[in-house]
Amino acid sequence: MPFRETGIDGLLLFEPRLYKDTRGYFFESFNKRLFEQAGIPADFVQDNQARSVYGVVRGLHYQLAPMAQAKLVRVLEGRVLDVVVDLREDSATYGHTFSVELSAQNNLQLYVPRGFAHGYAVLSPTAVFFYKCDNYYSPPHEGGIRYDDPTLQIDWQLPQQDIVISEKDSKLPPFGKHRRKLDDPVFLHST
Repeated sequence: MPFRETGIDGLLLFEPRLYKDTRGYFFESFNKRLFEQAGIPADFVQDNQARSVYGVVRGLHYQLAPMAQAKLVRVLEGRVLDVVVDLREDSATYGHTFSVELSAQNNLQLYVPRGFAHGYAVLSPTAVFFYKCDNYYSPPHEGGIRYDDPTLQIDWQLPQQDIVISEKDSKLPPFGKHRRKLDDPVFLHST
């Protein structure tokens, strides 16, 4: 199987099989049957794409029930440090973070179940980030955690002076003060 465990239940790295020859390469970036065989419900309903420049940090974002989202994330151009935080209070890894470099060169993808905050930092001059979601974007259900939360101590692999965040993300609360209906079972459990 092309899936690798991350040490956090439900959070999986996907490494598609790459076919290369003198013409270039080919790979399946998503196959519903393969994902379902790995226990991943693959009912994606929305695709998103973002282009960002070096130093941009987006996140840490999540959506609350009933609009919580699972995501399959990857990089089409450049490279990013992808970061998640387990917000499932019934999880043995509640509050734990996981980070991985995703790039157009390594073709890795990260499956992020519902119940996680997600963000990324652009490490290359530019990056194109792409992700599939299993639920629709819903502004009233948005939540987030500050990228520089002292409890989480995330190393974004960028010098502090190079970090660029949006005004909206600069106002996000710290970890522990982000709770708005996080006890809802639909948010806590992966689907």
